[in-house]
Amino acid sequence: MALFLFQLRESLVSDNYISKGSLSVSDKLANFVSDELLPGLAITPENFWDQLETIIHTFAPKNKELLAKRESIQGQIDQWHLANKDQPFNLELYKTFLKDIDYIVEEGGDFHITTQNVDPEIAMIAGPQLVVPVMNARFALNAANARWGSLYDALYGTDMIGEEDGASRAGAYNPIRGDKVIAFAKSFLDKHFPLKNASFNQVTSLIIEDGSLIARLENGSNTALMNADQFQGFQGTLQEPSGILLRNNNLHAEIQVDPTHSIGASDLAGIKDVLLESAITTIQDCEDSVAAVDGEDKVQVYRNWLGLMKGDLKETFMKAGLEMTRHLNPDRVYQGADGSSFALPGRSLMLVRNVGHLMTNPAILDSDGQEIPEGILDAMFTICIAMHDLNGNSSVQNSKAGSIYIVKPKMHGPEEVQFTCDLFSAVEQALGLTQLTAKVGIMDEERRTTVNLKECIRAAQDRVIFINTGFLDRTGDEIHTSMEAGPMIRKAEMKQQPWILAYEDWNVDSGLETGFKGHAQIGKGMWPMPDEMLNMYNIKLMHPKAGANCAWVPSPTGATLHAMHYHQILVSDQQEKLISRTKASLDDILTIPLLPNPSALSAVDIQRELDNNAQGILGYVVRWIDHGIGCSKVPDINNIGLMEDRATCRISSQHIANWLHHSLCSEEQVIETMQRMAVIVDEQNSGDPQYQPMAPLFTGTAFQAACNLATQGRSQPSGYTEPILHQMRLKFKAQ
Repeated sequence: MALFLFQLRESLVSDNYISKGSLSVSDKLANFVSDELLPGLAITPENFWDQLETIIHTFAPKNKELLAKRESIQGQIDQWHLANKDQPFNLELYKTFLKDIDYIVEEGGDFHITTQNVDPEIAMIAGPQLVVPVMNARFALNAANARWGSLYDALYGTDMIGEEDGASRAGAYNPIRGDKVIAFAKSFLDKHFPLKNASFNQVTSLIIEDGSLIARLENGSNTALMNADQFQGFQGTLQEPSGILLRNNNLHAEIQVDPTHSIGASDLAGIKDVLLESAITTIQDCEDSVAAVDGEDKVQVYRNWLGLMKGDLKETFMKAGLEMTRHLNPDRVYQGADGSSFALPGRSLMLVRNVGHLMTNPAILDSDGQEIPEGILDAMFTICIAMHDLNGNSSVQNSKAGSIYIVKPKMHGPEEVQFTCDLFSAVEQALGLTQLTAKVGIMDEERRTTVNLKECIRAAQDRVIFINTGFLDRTGDEIHTSMEAGPMIRKAEMKQQPWILAYEDWNVDSGLETGFKGHAQIGKGMWPMPDEMLNMYNIKLMHPKAGANCAWVPSPTGATLHAMHYHQILVSDQQEKLISRTKASLDDILTIPLLPNPSALSAVDIQRELDNNAQGILGYVVRWIDHGIGCSKVPDINNIGLMEDRATCRISSQHIANWLHHSLCSEEQVIETMQRMAVIVDEQNSGDPQYQPMAPLFTGTAFQAACNLATQGRSQPSGYTEPILHQMRLKFKAQ
């Protein structure tokens, strides 16, 4: 089967190849290396390809072995469930079995991570984190520039401010809505930057006197900040500052003053806006949110990452009939209270997410004509590209600590983490970098990594800067790993199950236990509904409360709104409280989320679940296959926009595959559901002139891909969607 898929992919690839030693390299990729990547670095193309050839020769066989071990372990787990299906589930026997097959490894003694040269955005500053497809230059720039966001804009343009009492957000500027925005913002200032015996609503002007912020009030008196240390600096003049820089919980806010501005003119103090330090870090993603299936696509990915690291990436586009050009923001310069000048970063600290160990890519073929592991390709290219930042070849600086931050997804257990660390070490040696320059973020999204998280961290203890939880991929793996155990509960009920509650706590506990506090990030997953910001604001405070010093948000606007949570809670203090709690239960993590009584589900219940899953798969896959869009806001079955990527597709496809395998539905029912939902998805996309409808023929590549994900989901490695999506995207491109 694997050979057939390779031969099929090979027949679809349109790349022309150039020989580089024993490698066959896409001409587009080879030209990118010589013409764009290496100029400015003390590396010749010959040396680059020689070193990569050696790395591929060394690491590709081990990569293959690790994937084979995954399959072997999965096969043994399947057989154990089949052999014990007529017996009551025995957790102790199950744990013993998992240890016997090396699924759960022996846990060693206590230790603390020793990672050095970590930027404060990762080590010390808690705040929102964006994940963005680096393949899209405009999105990548928006995310990088989201370090600072307008609180006024974030409030005015979302459902954070209600539309009752004439406060509609439609049409031109609405002063009624604007007044509500200003009231909210000043309440925020009063709460987190309080004045002595006064409110910001009473301020008529702000000045700097003797190194302190002075607020003049309506009654003619003056007051100051309750905590004078919160004042950090200013822009403009002492008597007429245009910007007042404040700090709380290691995060900055800037009060912008301009009485001539349309908003400032209507404000008692001339305040036109409040800027919040928002997306502290951004993951520029080469993985789940992109659709990169060949050399041409990988060049686009790497070219944008190069532009970010060299500071010259720009994108020109039309907006509201006007041509606009976006580029990276400069740093923000202020005068300190002592009169000295200083700068704050104008951009998020950027990490880059490589692909996992599973996929290969036809951008490079080895000596046997086989596609090389894409994770090896990403490691060599993304690290080499980031050298431009380290070497000062950029107009702006990313890492001031001299590090390269790489998030690595979908690793299964400590052996695969060690492989990643060894690979990074080899790339560093090949490129002449100091060892341990490349740091690693471990995504805790596969069950074998969860149950061995402490040992995964130990394997990367001198490189690790990040662990996080990811509900969607983790649930997809949960379903696939226990596929033979029985039918799973409905998808909407997953978040209330013992395993996921313990998993979220276990991740934080493991990070704190191994010394992450003050040294590395503990992250939480994405808010998926970009249009429901009030709901996010009301709920997402739970992430800093849980001890996470970063959490994913779906947009720069979401980052600005979520940043307010980190003014409410100093995460380092919260982590200190959590360090001594009892660690989450491994037994709970291993509790399989099975339907307690499958026969109690009605036909209506089953069909409703199939409809929801099928519509989500189709809405995402049709854009992936037909347009090469790896992440987008896709309307769900209730027309609520959801951020969809391969992780959301994985859980939906695995859920259908599980119910299909256990005969809660039939393949004919799944196909009929797909056809009916395709009509709905076509209607939802009817306003897109480039959209190709799936109905009424249902013969298109995208529709077939969606059906394959569901009907063949059980046979996909770890339940991943990439093999089918890549194969069908290549087929579409070939057409």
